[in-house]
Amino acid sequence: MPKRALVTGANRGIGYGIAKGLLKEGLDVVIGARDASSGAEAAQQLQCGHIQLDVADLGSIERAIDDIGAIDVLVNNAGVLYEEPMLENPAHFEQSMQVMLHGPFHLIRRVAPSMAEKQYGRIVNVSSEWGSFAQGLEAPPGPYGVAKAALNALTLALARELPSSVKINAMCPGWVATEMGGSSAPLSVEQGADTAVWLATLDDDGPTGGFFQNRHHIGW
Repeated sequence: MPKRALVTGANRGIGYGIAKGLLKEGLDVVIGARDASSGAEAAQQLQCGHIQLDVADLGSIERAIDDIGAIDVLVNNAGVLYEEPMLENPAHFEQSMQVMLHGPFHLIRRVAPSMAEKQYGRIVNVSSEWGSFAQGLEAPPGPYGVAKAALNALTLALARELPSSVKINAMCPGWVATEMGGSSAPLSVEQGADTAVWLATLDDDGPTGGFFQNRHHIGW
């Protein structure tokens, strides 16, 4: 039986590229998308499964995992980007943390026990160098970098709690030509997705608790 993967926010952009890459690796892929119709359209293009999933809504997370069943690979890709200063719009701060920290936490909380029981699991958190303290949190105004820094911290902390058979890593796709990244970005979607696909299909001796870009460790 092929490994089953859930990729959140995969109806477009980097998530779509990750789903496409995992399908090429022979995985059974399920696209999670907040908008059910766009998720269904993307799934039809890729010829894979799809489910309505709003990662900012705990009830939606619970229903999706109940419907999908056991998951071997989880890619937390869904994200939002607001560019105004954080103190100017607390609602955008709250939503950013819900989508890029709380949602991934609750998804991991639901899927990790079965991964541990099967002694196999791969969790990939799509982060950003904008959330890297090593690079000075060089994010634009807004909560994006703070949420990604928190996601990095969650990745490292959970690597210490999860068994070694369940590998959890964060990755930075770089500046990718997507709706969020803009058309002037130097990297293609396939290039941006590559490290996530690699981490999602690691061998048993692969790393855990790391932060990667271009398949190389980078500083937290």
